[in-house]
Amino acid sequence: MRVQKMLVSAAILLAMLVILLGAYTRLTDAGLACPDWPGCYGSLAIPRSAHTEQAAMLYPDSPLEPHKARSEMVHRYFAAVLGGVIALLFVLSWRVGGRLRRLSGALLVLVVGQAALGMWTVTLALHPLVVTIHLLGGFAILTLLWLYRTELARSPANPPVCRGQGLPWLGNAACGVLLLQIALGGWTSANYAAMACVDLPVCQVGWQQQLDWQAAFHLPLGHASYEFGVMSKEARQTIHIAHRLGALATALLVGGFALALIRQGAPLRLLGGLLLALLLVQLALGVANIHLALPLANALAHNLVAAHLLVCCVLARGRLSRPRLSPSLSPEAIRSQT
Repeated sequence: MRVQKMLVSAAILLAMLVILLGAYTRLTDAGLACPDWPGCYGSLAIPRSAHTEQAAMLYPDSPLEPHKARSEMVHRYFAAVLGGVIALLFVLSWRVGGRLRRLSGALLVLVVGQAALGMWTVTLALHPLVVTIHLLGGFAILTLLWLYRTELARSPANPPVCRGQGLPWLGNAACGVLLLQIALGGWTSANYAAMACVDLPVCQVGWQQQLDWQAAFHLPLGHASYEFGVMSKEARQTIHIAHRLGALATALLVGGFALALIRQGAPLRLLGGLLLALLLVQLALGVANIHLALPLANALAHNLVAAHLLVCCVLARGRLSRPRLSPSLSPEAIRSQT
């Protein structure tokens, strides 16, 4: 188990780095810096300024920008290393069996899917749906890696905590709305709608008359490239408003779940405090994104904190179990004891 602990810890660090590099690539408009996949202008090496003429011969419609191509290839390198570590985890977990085998199998499937999505991101020229699913896949890998790490550390003396019927359901709702909000954030970023509203706390004057919900969540098709967005101003503004409304729902449900955990004993109190702290930081980063006109460092932090917010919410929910009803006790008696 020691080797697996070292591997999964390394994989968690790699997953965080890959998420950051992916966000950096997207935010610096380097997603199409390499017009092919898995290499860049026909090579697996990072292209340099000296390769400009060769690149122009291979892809005359995609001029080489070395600094952007470097970002894209470094992201691919680290993603490939992460895939190798997860494949090794799967091999080691296969002999162990049980939940570790299932978790490592799910991780391997996700990594293969992420590789395919990485290819389609390029071949479909940053289609918003592909970009959004690719983001969710990265977050899912990080979450499953933490679940794997938690499973390795679990012992019979540390079982799930039973805290009544209501808390597990609140945890389910909190994790669900958080996942939807992350998907909305990915859709906002993929459609270049992060700065569609520049006023706080709502949007520019007259925004209510400019909402277009149908266009905002309609899959754009038939475009040669989706870089810098293809949706109308009204559609992007609607996406942005939806993300803000989602932030409000997330704050209420995740905040309520965190406060409910804090009211419990250890170890739930610690998880609740961490969840609440991450939520407050994420909300502050979201406001700063608008107020400061989307600074790169702040936007990167917004991405990474969102990933850890999901991890913390899922881990907290995983520490809960439903109370088992005893045949000798009525539901009313059980509720009176919780």
